[in-house]
Amino acid sequence: MSRMRRFFAIPYMMWVVLFVVAPLLLLVYQSFFDISGNLTLDNYKTYFTSATYLKMTANSVLYAGIITIATLIISYPTAYILTQLKNKQLWLMLIILPTWVNLLLKAYAFIGIFGKYGSVNSFLQFVGIGAKQILFTDFSFIFVAAYIEIPFMILPIFNSLEEIDRNLIDASYDLGATKFQTFMQVILPLSANGIKAGFQAVFIPSLSLFMLTRLIGGNRVITLGTAIEQNFLVTQNWGMGATIGMVLIITMLAIMFLTRDKEAKE
Repeated sequence: MSRMRRFFAIPYMMWVVLFVVAPLLLLVYQSFFDISGNLTLDNYKTYFTSATYLKMTANSVLYAGIITIATLIISYPTAYILTQLKNKQLWLMLIILPTWVNLLLKAYAFIGIFGKYGSVNSFLQFVGIGAKQILFTDFSFIFVAAYIEIPFMILPIFNSLEEIDRNLIDASYDLGATKFQTFMQVILPLSANGIKAGFQAVFIPSLSLFMLTRLIGGNRVITLGTAIEQNFLVTQNWGMGATIGMVLIITMLAIMFLTRDKEAKE
C-alpha cells in the first residue's frame, strides 16, 4: 500500500518541484544580481534604505488590512446567517459562484459601473447629486478588492461555524447566558480558526494585488505587487523585482506562521 501511495505521489511531487520550489530558487538566485548582471547585495540594501520602497510596503500592508477588515465585517454576519438557513448549501454556492468568473472580466465590469457614464453616476445624476469621480480612487480599489475576496473569507468562517457543537450553544442558554454573551463567549471563540483561515486567504493575496491597482485604482494605489510588475516588465530590473518578491514571500510566511491554528502550535 505504501508503494502505491509513493507511486501516486510522484506527479504531485513533480508539480511542487517544477512550479513551487524551482521558481522560488530562481527568485532567490536572481535577487542577488543587479540590472547589469553583477553579483551584489545592493538590491536588499536599496530596498531597506529607500523611503519609496518602505512607503510602498506600508501602503501594501495598510490597504491589505483595510480590505481584510472590510471583508471580515461583511463575511462573518453573512456566514452566520447562512448557517441558520434551510438551503444553506445552495446559498453558499451562489456566493462562491462569482469566483468562477475571470478576475479581469470582473475588473472591467466595475470599470463600467464606476465610470464617468456608468450606472452609479447615472443614478447619482438621477437623484440630483451629480456625477462624482468614483473610478481611480482609493474607495473604488478597496470596494472591488473586498468584493472579489469576500467568498474566500465566508467559506472558512462558514465551515468553522458549521462545526460548532449545537449542544454547547444550548448549554450556554440553559446556564442563563444572553444571545450576546453566547456569541462572544461561545460562538466567536469556537469560530476563531475560521477567521484566521479567512484572514490568511484575504490578507496575503491583497498584499500583492497589481492588476486592480492599474485598472481600478488608476495607478493611484501603489503596492508591492505593482513594484514587482514595474521592475520585471518596465525597467527590466529583474534583480530588484526578485528582491521585492522575496520580501513579499517572507512577509506572507510570517503572517501564516502568526495566524496558524493553536493545535499546530502545540
